[in-house]
Amino acid sequence: MPDLSPSQIVFLISVLLFTVVAAISDIRTRKIPNRMTVPMCLCGLVYQIAFFQLDGLWTALAGFGTGFGVLFALWMIGTAGGGDVKLMGALGPWMGAMLTLKVLFCALVFVTVGTFGIVAYAALSNGIRRTKSQYLRQKNSAETNGERQKRRVMAFAAPVALATWCMVALQLLTDRGL
Repeated sequence: MPDLSPSQIVFLISVLLFTVVAAISDIRTRKIPNRMTVPMCLCGLVYQIAFFQLDGLWTALAGFGTGFGVLFALWMIGTAGGGDVKLMGALGPWMGAMLTLKVLFCALVFVTVGTFGIVAYAALSNGIRRTKSQYLRQKNSAETNGERQKRRVMAFAAPVALATWCMVALQLLTDRGL
């Protein structure tokens, strides 16, 4: 195995552990707590400055703006949860803008495929009407946040974790010329 630099080791351990813990939390509770995301975001800023000085600061800020900004826009229109916004805001400083965009795109592909698979399986096993009532909001009904959480097909942190691992592995392979 090729030698990794200290910055790569810190990056891999921090980002991969964070995504695992965030995915487990989101799957179990459908929440990603602030006590997890805020320190991760701040540590990403410190990491970038410690290893890459002023360039790292700009990388961290661009990554935060990209991750938080894209998901915040989706949250505003009701297609993402607040924890998803915080998750990408916490990962962004570590990854920078371009890797954050790649992770978002890859995660959206995983979410689309996963959602289709889950809904198709539910329709085949439970019937179309029952599946429709489970996952679609009823017309003219006010929906609480808890009801909307129950209606979510899948937790977003798991596809983000998988996408992060894929994009980081691809980045490492590309950097090594493999």
